[in-house]
Amino acid sequence: MEYKPEVSVVLPCLNEEATIGECIKNIKSMFKKENINGEIIVSDNGSTDNSIKIAKSLNTRVINQPLKGYGAACLKGIHEAGGKFIIMADSDATYDFLETPTLLKPLKKGYDFVIGTRFKGTIKKDAMPWAHRYIGNPLLSGLVNLFFKVNLSDVHCGFRAFTKKAFEKMNLKTTGMEFASEMVISTVKNRLKVCEVPISYNKRKGRSKLKSFSDGWRHLRFILMYSPTYLFLVPGLFLFLVGLVGITVLRQGPLSVGGFNIDIHFMLLGSLVTMLGYQIINLGLCARTYAITIGFEKHDKLIDFIAKYINLERGIILGLGVFLVGFFISLRILINWIHGNFSSMNEIRNIIFSMTILIVGVQTIFSSFFLSMLLVEKDRV
Repeated sequence: MEYKPEVSVVLPCLNEEATIGECIKNIKSMFKKENINGEIIVSDNGSTDNSIKIAKSLNTRVINQPLKGYGAACLKGIHEAGGKFIIMADSDATYDFLETPTLLKPLKKGYDFVIGTRFKGTIKKDAMPWAHRYIGNPLLSGLVNLFFKVNLSDVHCGFRAFTKKAFEKMNLKTTGMEFASEMVISTVKNRLKVCEVPISYNKRKGRSKLKSFSDGWRHLRFILMYSPTYLFLVPGLFLFLVGLVGITVLRQGPLSVGGFNIDIHFMLLGSLVTMLGYQIINLGLCARTYAITIGFEKHDKLIDFIAKYINLERGIILGLGVFLVGFFISLRILINWIHGNFSSMNEIRNIIFSMTILIVGVQTIFSSFFLSMLLVEKDRV
């Protein structure tokens, strides 16, 4: 009969000879104390010290992941795990494995994903650098909470528990440190049941593998890439509206605000901001559609609305209508110039306004074609 553990503890490992033995012993002690049928999997990511030798001497299963990266090591270990419940934690002794039952308890009550929170628990002295504690982690956790409508205090805590079924739904891909962000975001996207529990966090023994700025940027980059609304649509819409209002007001003439004269140069800037904002909006719509085609999003209300009510033909008509507005303004300027025997004219404001509208109209037409191509691909998925 095949051995089937209830709980699998996955330990990604890279040169952790100072702590790997301690972690394994604590896990085994916890298994015995709680009467848990469990297994330990050490996912080695190319250790050159005695980490693997120590792990094997303690009768622990070791698997090799040649592809470098924290996420790669975690993925390999989790795929190899046979337990119904998966515990994932660093092998640097920063987490107390005797607290594992605290994470398992919600899973047994029906939760799909449980993450520890160091900020609501106990952070031991010198366990977390000041910049990580008060800047990095709160900032990144805040962005994830804002962008993905979740309420977690410690998004990047490495002590996590989840069911094997939940992991299969997550469809995780990243291989670096951003794996921690992807797991939380994918959990939310797949509407899995999530909770967090307070844990303690100990000072690390040995050299840290974390690179504050580069790894922080990887997390931030991933968060922004998978939230096209905040990356594209919000700033794009802001720029577009500010620019459009600006060129509309200044088309009537210069504006004096508190003794400060706002004139033609600001109208040129407004034109640029309008076109830039509109381009960013179009990129956002395409990004949201692409997110559906690759399976990261199950559905998107805005894209569903566009697909249903603003098809290619309507998009072309809308773009053509906007284009014609700009075209007729430009045509009127040309006719006036001809009637004036090609003399000098003072129509620079109307020219800026009409050229902006013309470009927005053309952009709408071609963006409608491109978005329709993505929507066709979406329907095939």
